[in-house]
Amino acid sequence: MLGQRVVEKRKVDWSPLWLAEDWWTLWLGGIILVLGTLGLIANIPRLPRWSESLADAFPLHLVPGILVLGACLAMITGVAVGVMKKGMKDEMRKYLIGFPFVFALANLAYVIGNHQILRHYGFNDVIWALVLGMAVCNVFGKPTWLVPALRTELFIKTGLILMGAEILFNRILTLGFYGLGVAWVVTPIVIVFMYLYGTRVLKIQSKSMVATVAACTSVCGVSAAIASGAATRAKKEEISFAISVSLIFTIMMMIGMPIFIRAMGLGEAVGGAWIGGTIDSTGAVVVAGSMLGQTGMEVAAVIKMLQNILIGFVAFIMATLWVTRIDRNPYEPKPSVIEIWRRFPKFILGFILASVVFSVILIPLLGQGQVDSVLKTTGALKGWLFTLAFVSIGLDSRFADMAKVCRGKGPVKLYLVGQTFNVLLTLVVAWIIFSGRF
Repeated sequence: MLGQRVVEKRKVDWSPLWLAEDWWTLWLGGIILVLGTLGLIANIPRLPRWSESLADAFPLHLVPGILVLGACLAMITGVAVGVMKKGMKDEMRKYLIGFPFVFALANLAYVIGNHQILRHYGFNDVIWALVLGMAVCNVFGKPTWLVPALRTELFIKTGLILMGAEILFNRILTLGFYGLGVAWVVTPIVIVFMYLYGTRVLKIQSKSMVATVAACTSVCGVSAAIASGAATRAKKEEISFAISVSLIFTIMMMIGMPIFIRAMGLGEAVGGAWIGGTIDSTGAVVVAGSMLGQTGMEVAAVIKMLQNILIGFVAFIMATLWVTRIDRNPYEPKPSVIEIWRRFPKFILGFILASVVFSVILIPLLGQGQVDSVLKTTGALKGWLFTLAFVSIGLDSRFADMAKVCRGKGPVKLYLVGQTFNVLLTLVVAWIIFSGRF
């Protein structure tokens, strides 16, 4: 018949649910949180702090637990890698060959980072994981058999979902709108400033790198770098650069800012807000805040939690901008919502969902004490996953590749100028809000 149209029903492709790494981080993170809530995961081994004897750093009675932990992590992540790569048995075999070496370096990073003096000055396991990985990669090279085990994003995104459960609304709301003023007003201003400075003044060609460094500097360091890098499809070397420079300055700021705050007489509330809004790592924020006192530590931690919430919003906005403007071919049709969805980092959904479930459902149902007990267990697993991720980043970071990224010193200048602007603006806003003068 004339005018008759045949409408073909488009089939929905469900394969990314088990073939895409982002989705697997959701499943792994969700499974760990459920098992932890049910009490089926407990007593995660923790290597102790030590000061003199190496025997105290790695007690023999912890060896069986560490081996079981490594085997369990290898199994669950190995299944994910095998399914994603389709050739399950072969891919799992390749992954499991290299994983013990990555896990061994993670243990060594914990041993070194748990030394009392090093830990006090911020040289923790994450820093040493990156250093050890870089040392092996740049001195001995990266053997072929090790490559399948370097699953940086699988480790760190799963850990970020576990971190989402730690962002509890009842703790965040303790500062009310005061905290939002520092965390949510300064951050977008710094991102916009750094993006315009990087692309228009420094003329950096890779806009994805500019966005990744800007998010890393203004939001929360590593977590934001991974999320924004995924949303803008930044190169692996660009994300590694942002993370590395962030960690270097995190240590310097963690040690220097409390000294400067006390010398200036800014007070614990103002100082804590300043620290929480500028130091990139959550752990470093807590350490630096504690040097000011209990109030300083609490204010700093809550401000950083509020910034962490922005990870999802920043990733979504960047994914939208890159699809509709930055990466769009003007001669092609306007991109659809589906394309934005494809670009959006799915692990952010798990991050947000974990926070909502633990805050709105589990605290009223189980009580704060029980929830804290669950978070202690999942937090320990998060720590191991982060350390594995940083070992992988280090093993994947050749200085020659990073030097190409930093060609012309533009990216380094972008971070230095952006972080300076971030520090000054956050200080002004923190003083206005928390000084009590207004």
